[in-house]
Amino acid sequence: MNSSFAPTERRLAVTCERHPAFPREPAVLVRLIKHIYKVVHDDANAVLKPFGLNHPEYNLLMMMYGTPSGEMTPSDLADAAGEKSANITRLTNQLCEKGLIHRKGSNDDRRKVVLTLTPGGEALIESFLPEICGLLGRQTGKLGADDQRQLERLLKKMLDGLTD
Repeated sequence: MNSSFAPTERRLAVTCERHPAFPREPAVLVRLIKHIYKVVHDDANAVLKPFGLNHPEYNLLMMMYGTPSGEMTPSDLADAAGEKSANITRLTNQLCEKGLIHRKGSNDDRRKVVLTLTPGGEALIESFLPEICGLLGRQTGKLGADDQRQLERLLKKMLDGLTD
């Protein structure tokens, strides 16, 4: 086990001693996910810093990049990125100020706002994608293809159980 997770495991052992009904295995899984998120977030921030981005901004750009039309409403973007609407407003303001996305009124409904990537935003994404591909490879390097598929299936199953 990763030594950075060992203190958490020791605390869980103490908790289980103090409260024998405490569900150790689910607690380990949830805490591992949180721990993994922190490492992934920190690694991504380090890779993205030279590009003038942080991990949440990257996530929004990638959600838009992966949308066939290239445009999304702020609420669709919030859902796709797993962000709260207040964060979406702050993050999209930052991305607009950087000239990476553009806000405009919807052609279908003037009350709606539509976000689109600018040519500069698309160019920036294309410039950092090789670095991100390398990062993703390093982050999953100890898992073979079968392990990755199994972990994906299990995490999706867990997520489905959380959102039912």
